[in-house]
Amino acid sequence: MRFVSRVFLAAALAFPSTMAVSAESDANNDQRPPETLGYVEWVVMQDTSLRLKARLDTGAKTSSLHAVNIEPFERDGAEWVNFQIPLGDHQDQPTEGELEHEDIILELERPVERTVLIKRKGAPSQKRYVVLMDFCIAGTTHTTQFSLTDRGKFSYPALLGRRFMRDDNILIDSADSFLAEKECDYMTLEELVDKHEAQVREQAGAE
Repeated sequence: MRFVSRVFLAAALAFPSTMAVSAESDANNDQRPPETLGYVEWVVMQDTSLRLKARLDTGAKTSSLHAVNIEPFERDGAEWVNFQIPLGDHQDQPTEGELEHEDIILELERPVERTVLIKRKGAPSQKRYVVLMDFCIAGTTHTTQFSLTDRGKFSYPALLGRRFMRDDNILIDSADSFLAEKECDYMTLEELVDKHEAQVREQAGAE
């Protein structure tokens, strides 16, 4: 199995600018006209160039992202979480045919924003970690909170909830999908792997 590690390096370095973007977005939100999107749209996670189908769900407050092997840890006195995204679970990344989605696992780290306790009928309650992440939809970059959970059995690896829609003035057309007029830049599977392996080599050289 081919394993892409240290994707978190780019994410961690980009995190301070994420906060600045979020603050600017909040300040300009009242002036931004509403944007109508379909109930399913393409999103691209900004730090990894990972392309995913996302369902826009007004029934959920917090967005969620498919993740497995979710492990908390401490860094500089703060709570962080390590998690993996197996690309074989949702094969949305375009490929040139040189690699198989099943062979690629992305590993990320993020500071924990908060935790939520999900009550499940007929099953024990589930603790979920919530992290901030940048993503692109309809050609525009946004920042929102994602709860991390295994969505391998669901049709869509990402779900965008009301917090994102409220903060970024988004309206949903529940009768149609893929209404975005603009696209987000993304990489092929092979380009994604090459990019992050180069980051690993660069970091190893710096150490």
